[in-house]
Amino acid sequence: MRTIYSILIIILILASCSKKKTNSLNKVLESNDTSILKEKKIELDKELQKLNKQINQLNEKLESLNPDKKIPLITIYPIEEEIFTHYLELQGNVKTKQNVLIYPEVSGLLQKILVEKGQQVAKGQLLAVIDDGGMQQQLAQAEAMALLTKTTYDRQKRLWDQKIGSEIQYLQVETDYLTSKNLVEQLTKQLEKYKITAPFAGVIDDVIKDEGTIIAPGQGSEVFRIVNLDNMYVETDVPETYLKNVTKGKTVVVNFPILGTTINSKIRQAGNFINPSNRTFKIEVPVPNKSDNIKPNLTARLKINDYTNGEAILIPLSIISENAVGQQYVYAISGEVNKEKGTYGKAVQRLIAVGKTQGDRIEVLDGINVGDKIILEGARSVKNNQEVKIAHKDQKVK
Repeated sequence: MRTIYSILIIILILASCSKKKTNSLNKVLESNDTSILKEKKIELDKELQKLNKQINQLNEKLESLNPDKKIPLITIYPIEEEIFTHYLELQGNVKTKQNVLIYPEVSGLLQKILVEKGQQVAKGQLLAVIDDGGMQQQLAQAEAMALLTKTTYDRQKRLWDQKIGSEIQYLQVETDYLTSKNLVEQLTKQLEKYKITAPFAGVIDDVIKDEGTIIAPGQGSEVFRIVNLDNMYVETDVPETYLKNVTKGKTVVVNFPILGTTINSKIRQAGNFINPSNRTFKIEVPVPNKSDNIKPNLTARLKINDYTNGEAILIPLSIISENAVGQQYVYAISGEVNKEKGTYGKAVQRLIAVGKTQGDRIEVLDGINVGDKIILEGARSVKNNQEVKIAHKDQKVK
């Protein structure tokens, strides 16, 4: 109070002096003497500098007497247990194990193509026929010969069963029959190679050769591409550091950015081989494709659940600071003291150990307990053991 009275007296004295100086200034102005006017201006400039200095001193004193001047206004973040699910985010490509090129097994003229591009086919369905070069006639002759030798064999066997005829004669007839029968089977199998059939049910994605083309087994002689879009999967490489956490059966969220589609799935297979060139292993994640929108080589984004903690402590990343030796810390409220103008407490530095990050929050493994109150807004403007004012929900931090 004494200081305030002193300030008021100074203000009254300044006001009184101001009146006298105003009268003196009027006389100077009335004199119309330039030398007197210049002297007066110099005098007033000096007084103005002195007054500005005194005003600054008064402002500093008034600010020092403000009880809330150096007490930061903060908000608090109550610590509670939460379920923390961490996801490893990777990118992969869609594949299917039923996406193959169909090659001919024999050389010859591509005589007839029986399907069109985009056509749905069943497993074993005939797709094309290759000119067999007269093998069908050879088979017909062999079948006729086999029928004759079988009739002869049946008759000779009945006689032999009755002990009629010689054993050599019977064995000769039996040999002729088995030889002709084997020839028919061989020609039938060989003739089947001149028919190109579907190895599995799917869609003819491409008809590569035209009718009348000479084809042969080997690279460059593919006739069809057939794809089954029902059994699709996403394959991706996972860094070896996640070998223990990314395993068969883990939950995966599969997103297709181009399609705007998200599918929940699980890891079907986790590879047992670490690629030495990039230190990764492969995983397969099946994806249903009822609408046939998912195509081979389509890009997919995977979120793999590699870690879950049902009793986790999570805090915002933005409130964590780091000291000179690399230790991370936050500020907690050590206690609260109710005063007339609000709730006050003391900021106490807490060293913490952190775990995995998800979004803008991070898991705290040590240094913070359930029930603690951590400084949220204002965390980077306080100091250790500094008194702070706690803003409640109906208050706004400026």
